[in-house]
Amino acid sequence: MTLQHPAERGSEGRGPFERFAERASNLTSSPLFFSFCLLLVGAFIGVHAAGLPASWQLLVGDTMVSVTLLLLALLKNAERRAERAIQLKLDAIARALLEERNSPTGEAFESLRKAIGMEEDS
Repeated sequence: MTLQHPAERGSEGRGPFERFAERASNLTSSPLFFSFCLLLVGAFIGVHAAGLPASWQLLVGDTMVSVTLLLLALLKNAERRAERAIQLKLDAIARALLEERNSPTGEAFESLRKAIGMEEDS
């Protein structure tokens, strides 16, 4: 187990967890998952309103807690990846601006081009 920043753990591509987290993040931001959450909240309210046994209330409540904890972990992972990506772009911009004072072309401009994905927009 490592305590490094998610973006610094591996320099070559994404690992299995990063790919899983990206797919899960895409799923949890979909209307389908929102509908599932609404259904889960409705079940929670329905179980309590119907006065079902405590075992049913615990089942629905524990399911909601589990989903909440998983979403929290995914949210934090996505936040850290976005934070790192922004920082890399800001670093590339700063290097390019400093390099421009000395010469109009160079390694920093190539780093900036890669960081902001200029060739992907074409």
